Amino acid sequence: MKRFLISFDDGTMIIPEDEMPEVGEASHQVVREAKAAGVWIFGGGLLSQRASIVATDGTVSEGPFPETKAVVGGFSIIEVPSREEALMWAGKLAAACRCAQEVRELGYDPES
Repeated sequence: MKRFLISFDDGTMIIPEDEMPEVGEASHQVVREAKAAGVWIFGGGLLSQRASIVATDGTVSEGPFPETKAVVGGFSIIEVPSREEALMWAGKLAAACRCAQEVRELGYDPES
């Protein structure tokens, strides 16, 4: 089985405030379906905020700024047999969230 990261850019999910409950329910329905299918590992939305960057020497700086750079707005990690199946789940999430999803295979690490 392969693990995939499905994510979307924070700036692409532009939903009118009054439609957010409907979008939230639609995305939760896809998560429930993925859990029932046994493919769901973990996921969630990220709050719009500046990230703290920790350098290799331990110094901390602020940025990137969401308004000036593409940042992850939310993600899902699934485990499926093929990229094609990952793309199918990404399509369901894209429809539910009303925004495009990026799909990337995670490298295998036997210790994780």
